[in-house]
Amino acid sequence: MKVSARRKARELALQGVYSWQMSKNPIDQIELALATSNDMQKVDMVYFQSLLRGVAKNVSKLDAAIKPYLGRLPEELDPIEKAILRLAAFELTERMDVPYRVIINEAIELAKTYGAEESHKFINGSLDKAVKTLRQNER
Repeated sequence: MKVSARRKARELALQGVYSWQMSKNPIDQIELALATSNDMQKVDMVYFQSLLRGVAKNVSKLDAAIKPYLGRLPEELDPIEKAILRLAAFELTERMDVPYRVIINEAIELAKTYGAEESHKFINGSLDKAVKTLRQNER
């Protein structure tokens, strides 16, 4: 299966958000490190930058948007799950050009690849509830 440029952008953005959460380094340093250590030819660079910078800039708003649907405190989340949820929350609130089903599916795929064994079920459940509020017009 050929992986889309957007999926690659999401994967790199996930790595960037995770790194940013753990290291607290400036997001532009993380972006530069990712861009120079990966083959960016098959990555939707604009989308990658939009996701990475958007999550970093709006993290409080994104956490507030997703918090009611978690069933646990955000502090209790695995760092990978938190990064995936933040990316998905950004896409759900800021990228109305992307259908919510695509966003949820991509988040599940990221969780299956990078998360703990059952984390994709948690991600799916949380986003499924969140989308009812965050994307009311689309449902």
